[in-house]
Amino acid sequence: MSITEEPLTAYETTCSSVTTDAQAAIRDVLNRVGDKWSLLVIVTLSERTLRFGELQAHVPGISQRMLTLTLRQLERDGLVRREVFAEVPPRVEYALTPRGATLIAPASALAEWSIGHYPGILASREEYDARG
Repeated sequence: MSITEEPLTAYETTCSSVTTDAQAAIRDVLNRVGDKWSLLVIVTLSERTLRFGELQAHVPGISQRMLTLTLRQLERDGLVRREVFAEVPPRVEYALTPRGATLIAPASALAEWSIGHYPGILASREEYDARG
C-alpha cells in the first residue's frame, strides 16, 4: 500500500482475499437464504419446533407447495431438521439445526436494517422513477 492509498475496509479485505471457490460459496448460500421464503421460515422456526400446518400458518402467503420446497432445500443444506414420528396419522416436526440457528443474528440485523431504511428506499425509488 502506498502512502496515498486508503486502507481496505473489512469487507474489501474479505472480498479481495477470497478464492473463486469461496466466491461461489457466498453466491450459493446467499441465493438460498435470500430467496422469498427461506429467511421467513428460518426466523419462524427460531421460536420453537413446529408442525407443517403450524409453520404454514405463521408464514403468511406461502403456499403448501412452496413451503414444502423451501423446507426440503433448507433440510438439504443442513439448516432445518425434519423429524417424522411413527404415528397414525404420521406427525412431522421441523426445527432449526445448530447451523440454522447461527443465521438468526445476521438475519435479524438485516431485517432491522430493512425496516429502518425502507422509507428512504421507497422515497429514492419514487425520486428515480419520477426522473423518467
